[in-house]
Amino acid sequence: MNARPAKLSATFPFKPIGALLAVLFVTGCAITPQPISVDARRSALPEERANLFLDQEPVNGPITLDEALARAIKYNLDYRLKLMEEALAQKQLDLSRADLLPRLTAAAGYNVRDNENGASSRDLATGNQSLVPSTSQDKGHRTADLTLAWNVLDFGVSYYQAQQQADRTLVAQERRRKTVHLVIQQVRQAYWQAVGAQELEAKISPILEQARQALNDSRKIEAEKLQAPLETLNYQRQLLDIIRQLEAIHSELSQAKPRLASLMNLEPGKSLMLAQPAKLEIPQLQLPLDKMEETALLHRPELMEARYNERISLLETRKAVAKLLPGLEFSLGAHYDSNSFLVNNAWRDAGIRVSWNLLNLLNASDIRATAEAQHEIAARQRLAVSMAVLTQAHVAYRDYTGRLRQYELSSEMDQVEQRILGHSRNAVRSDAQGKLQEIRAAASALMSELRLYQSYGALQGAYGQVLSSMGLDPLPDTMASHDLSAVRQALQGMDARWAAELRGTEKP
Repeated sequence: MNARPAKLSATFPFKPIGALLAVLFVTGCAITPQPISVDARRSALPEERANLFLDQEPVNGPITLDEALARAIKYNLDYRLKLMEEALAQKQLDLSRADLLPRLTAAAGYNVRDNENGASSRDLATGNQSLVPSTSQDKGHRTADLTLAWNVLDFGVSYYQAQQQADRTLVAQERRRKTVHLVIQQVRQAYWQAVGAQELEAKISPILEQARQALNDSRKIEAEKLQAPLETLNYQRQLLDIIRQLEAIHSELSQAKPRLASLMNLEPGKSLMLAQPAKLEIPQLQLPLDKMEETALLHRPELMEARYNERISLLETRKAVAKLLPGLEFSLGAHYDSNSFLVNNAWRDAGIRVSWNLLNLLNASDIRATAEAQHEIAARQRLAVSMAVLTQAHVAYRDYTGRLRQYELSSEMDQVEQRILGHSRNAVRSDAQGKLQEIRAAASALMSELRLYQSYGALQGAYGQVLSSMGLDPLPDTMASHDLSAVRQALQGMDARWAAELRGTEKP
């Protein structure tokens, strides 16, 4: 005989739960893309612009090369991004270490039903009910569990993953080093080009004014027909060609300081004064090529990154093999159930369990072959990077020697142009042709001086490329402080060290 089901309790929350689920379902289906409006973007602009230059020491006085390098390292946004990526990799390493610990799971809950959890028994021989319907569970009861579990297989896999993440942290450090090398090289070249622009800006305006005045005088002569038309037009054509060249130079000079300001993360439109050196010192490079190759193979960040990636792929092979093994899990737990029918409402238990994914055995050879292929690819990539590093060291050396010859020729050319300008001014006549010769000589001397600074900036860039191609860091591994003055002093010390090594007086 069957027990009659009890009536639904009026207090059981079926209807509210159903309504809540319906609301959640409709809300989920109603989600649509919400683009950021123009007004919202406009209102966020002041804060975003302020964040670009937040917490930066103000510029006081002319900026030297050391200060420009220090500001680029401390405030350059690309470098800051690499620092944050390195910090993120370290945080991920901390999380991967936590995966080595056993799982400690705490759970609590409350269960309620609308009728009794009752049951009856049936005699298997006769098919008749042998016991009256009964229950051993309250309609509502609370549960709580605290379980400690440790899986040996998961521990092994997590151990290899933590080692891989440790290597990824080192990869992030090498990428930060590479960014520093690139920024330093760019600042070296941009600084000297900006110095040249600053030096020539004051010289170009008088020449332009003189050329425009001569052009106006020639037009008056043409209007009054005091000279032959063809002679006057040829004279104007030469003046216009000089003005065109000077305007092109002026446009090029006006872009030099904003480029340098961008590398230092200064406002592009802000007035910037650079320290003018008394002499353009030529960086010396006397280190043999074989020493440059050895240093590059030891220190280049790209090659170090490739080595770490190879080690990560080797750990991936070991992890794939570990996943093929059976898992052994130990567990220890404490439990509580408020059910009034239980004799023991609280209890503890312990267990051991072995599990094995047998389907993995069917793919064992493929899994292992895939992991080994990944390791082989990483090894080949490291060899390819090694070849590229050696090539770049040779190219950087050849580029330096070529830039040095170009600078020496530009220096000699500038000296000749300046002497020509001096003679032209001494021999100037009052006629129009004399003015043209003086203007042409002044413009030629200005362009020669511009090429001198450009070739010197290219020489400094080539010297920086030599440092970068060998992986020589501009900063020491540790510093007592990271304020701007400390970074500047550290840069000066490391630059003196690398300069001595490139002269061959010290070992890299």
